[in-house]
Amino acid sequence: MTGHPALRIGTRSSLLALTQTGTVADDLRRLTGRPVEIVPVTTDGDVLTGSLSQMGGTGVFVTALRAALLDDRCDVAVHSLKDLPTAGVLGLQHVTPVRQDPRDALCSRAGHRLADLPHGARVGTGSPRRAAQLRLVRPDLDVVDIRGNIDTRLGRVHPETGDLDAVVLAAAGLNRIGREHAITELISVTDMAPAPGQGALAVETRSSLLEEDPVVARAFDQLDDPATSLSVLAERALLARLEAGCAAPVGTHATVSDGLLTLHAVVARPDGSEQLRHNQSTEVADTSTAEAVALGEAVADHFLALGAASFI
Repeated sequence: MTGHPALRIGTRSSLLALTQTGTVADDLRRLTGRPVEIVPVTTDGDVLTGSLSQMGGTGVFVTALRAALLDDRCDVAVHSLKDLPTAGVLGLQHVTPVRQDPRDALCSRAGHRLADLPHGARVGTGSPRRAAQLRLVRPDLDVVDIRGNIDTRLGRVHPETGDLDAVVLAAAGLNRIGREHAITELISVTDMAPAPGQGALAVETRSSLLEEDPVVARAFDQLDDPATSLSVLAERALLARLEAGCAAPVGTHATVSDGLLTLHAVVARPDGSEQLRHNQSTEVADTSTAEAVALGEAVADHFLALGAASFI
């Protein structure tokens, strides 16, 4: 190691957050040759009770971490990108490593797939987006609002003590903490469009640190995955244009293949009574950030022209 001080990485203290941060910490050690220190930060989302949508949704897991960055209590923060508000913060910037599986996963107590759940089955989710799409596919289900970390939610479908028939969680989170055995179905993105940025991480730091420290700046450049970056830029531009947070029933998934960025999106009424769907593509290169943003905004404008504002 060099004589440089340790890079301080701020994170929430949940198992998932610590696991995600551990992966980034290993990458930063390798890319910078410097020691790394983990700095636990408590966020509003960790201490407040009640529905996430009632707490404001987007930002409840992020604001305290960003404050720690700006106050120089840490140098880097690791977020689940879907938790990150679309509005940027002056003095901060982030990169996006390669995205993991963006799909939602059904975890059923009796091993059912979504189509096979019995009539009236109780299915838990804390996401209005998932709830709306569940009701679209299976209007007979009893969709239950739940809170808690991954293991708490999985406990609700324990074969002996669970009170729910199934829960829907992000596949990436289950995979990252070794709970993939609980998945009974990976739901296709066409049946349940993911949250914008789902499966991706945001590694955030102060702009001043990147300007002052070329080693850290180079490491951040190497952490960033161009295909992931363009995909999530389009997804988040859609969300921003719709003025919808993570509590809104908006699902979207973008991919880059052979120089073509394609965005698939769904806007649904919370009760699952109606939905709008749209797909659109544009040609891109690795640096086509403006094109990615324009694609997301164009899809959002299509929805708004069809009256999507009343859905949100």
